[in-house]
Amino acid sequence: MSVIEIKVPSPGESISEVQIANWVVKSGDFVQNGQVIAEIDSDKATLEMTAEASGEITILAAAGDTVAVGATAATIDTSKQGNAPAPAAAPKAEAAPVAAPTPAPAAAPSPGPAASYAAGHAAPAAAKMMAENNVTAAQVSGTGPGGRILKSDVAAAMAAGFDTSAVPARTGERTERREKMTMLRKKVAERLVSVKNNTAMLTTFNEVNMKPAMDLRAKYKELFKEKHGVGLGFMSLFTKAVCEALHQFPAVNARIDGTDIVYNDFCDVGIAVSTPKGLMVPIVRNAEMLSLADIEKGIGGLAKKAREGKITVDDMTGGTFTITNGGVFGSMLSTPIINPPQSAILGMHNIVERPIAENGQVVIRPIMYIALSYDHRIIDGRESVGFLVKVKEMLENPERMLFGGKTAEEVLLGL
Repeated sequence: MSVIEIKVPSPGESISEVQIANWVVKSGDFVQNGQVIAEIDSDKATLEMTAEASGEITILAAAGDTVAVGATAATIDTSKQGNAPAPAAAPKAEAAPVAAPTPAPAAAPSPGPAASYAAGHAAPAAAKMMAENNVTAAQVSGTGPGGRILKSDVAAAMAAGFDTSAVPARTGERTERREKMTMLRKKVAERLVSVKNNTAMLTTFNEVNMKPAMDLRAKYKELFKEKHGVGLGFMSLFTKAVCEALHQFPAVNARIDGTDIVYNDFCDVGIAVSTPKGLMVPIVRNAEMLSLADIEKGIGGLAKKAREGKITVDDMTGGTFTITNGGVFGSMLSTPIINPPQSAILGMHNIVERPIAENGQVVIRPIMYIALSYDHRIIDGRESVGFLVKVKEMLENPERMLFGGKTAEEVLLGL
């Protein structure tokens, strides 16, 4: 008998324990080498755990358990090969001598249901798509290993047609359910409380006339997509505007380290992304050196990895400044919380047509409220307000992003 131990992998150097999110197989199942057998959550990312050999698996840690990195989560008995296929081969061999037994087909289905525990379980990307469209596992047939539901299965089921807007009927029952907090959610809670207790956080607000940015996007979006293979969104414009403003106000791009202030000459911008597992902040490195197309590609790739549960610790480590967009959920105004050890965060909100005064006339313009939460220990009011005004100027005059924060006329005049 040869038994292989499956140990919990490390998501990163600073992580000592993880949580078993769920098993996609069950004890006694036959697994193949390299097959995904479980998903594990850390306080930063979700990873897949795979079988390191083929054989019969025995699970040692239940879903929801917190286990140490390097601990044995399961074993695989490699001496037991192909338990599931064996019954299918036996009837073949017996079919020749026993020519006419009709009961044989009835006996065959009995060993056949070696259904995997993965059946009915959704992969991370599929789970997100199901949650967004109110699709239940019962409405989808999984075609993945062991019957696991893939994103393509959800798309196919929706294309086939069924009511995805149905909401479970209210029964009036006074029931409640209890769920264990994930490692990620616990870490987020700890960090948010820490920020409130350990920083002198204030928030300043401003409003942006988004018409120039919207006109720019409408004029060039088709050509931009044809040229670069990616859409032109507001997030890249905000990221570019932020980088210019950080250059003007370096304290906003700094952090406190003990009794020192550490100033960064680069802009590693974190983009807050909402995922089925919770809020994650992947980092766009050296955003100040990137074009709008490169920023769009970077944000899109990182957001996709985060939502599919494939984000790594390295993707979220570091960061000198963060942008969060509550506007995608309909938020009009909020006070975002700083992402430590950073000293500031910019909050974007929804765009609403509002009456404003322009050249002595009342006109209707698409307005977005923006908010900057900052640590008053190292960022003064002059810098925080000046930073936000600079972001506003960049977005209301997009050409400034092309000339280091100046207009074309200012560059021409040497101002």
